[in-house]
Amino acid sequence: MSLTLYHNPRCSKSRQTLQLLKDRGLEPVTIEYLRTPPNAAALAELLAALNSGIDSLMRTGEDDYKAARAEIAGMSEQQKLDWLARHPQVLQRPIVVHAGAARIGRPPESVLDIL
Repeated sequence: MSLTLYHNPRCSKSRQTLQLLKDRGLEPVTIEYLRTPPNAAALAELLAALNSGIDSLMRTGEDDYKAARAEIAGMSEQQKLDWLARHPQVLQRPIVVHAGAARIGRPPESVLDIL
């Protein structure tokens, strides 16, 4: 089964999650989402795998989110997916996907329950 990590190498939690996986002998397919942003359809798949709402995918402390907070509040889920696809820096990180399930690695150990 495929193991995928949406990764930002500049993020300590993302690096810790990658190391946690490697320490367990796992080598995930690593997607540096700032270089290769997921489109809205891929984000919708992530939401389904997370079994969560779109707001859980957004880093509300990011400047881009703060600047658009009022606009985002009035958006439908699809509009939020489209917005997040255009602003990948707001995407939570890291995200691990395995066997149809996903977890946000905050803390990194939270991904272990889907392995």
